[in-house]
Amino acid sequence: MAENKGYIRNADDKGSINIAEDVIAIIAAAAAAEVEGVHSMFFTPGMDITNMLGRKGHTRGVKLSMDEGSIVVDVSIIAEIGHPVSEVGAEVQRVVMSAVEAAVGVTVKAVNVTISGISLKKTKAAV
Repeated sequence: MAENKGYIRNADDKGSINIAEDVIAIIAAAAAAEVEGVHSMFFTPGMDITNMLGRKGHTRGVKLSMDEGSIVVDVSIIAEIGHPVSEVGAEVQRVVMSAVEAAVGVTVKAVNVTISGISLKKTKAAV
């Protein structure tokens, strides 16, 4: 654990399990991406230089804040046109919270969803 990353630590009499922040972010991103109406995760190149280098591609669009046994998840998405964005956002909140809590066993204090864009449906060109 050479890098100064956040970890969730679950300790008991048998030892401890440390779950890296990136693992939690991947779980959140995967859950959000499965929601109907989510086109893709959103990130800007300035969010994190390592994203530009492709080293953390699975965590793009997710930021975590850990605070004494609970997590706040910030998710940025691109929605698909034709889906009510407020409903998509609410479903992303529900699914991400459920997935992270079930997989990691820690309380998710909040899931903040930012809908940063909308994807237009592509139509087939006439032949």
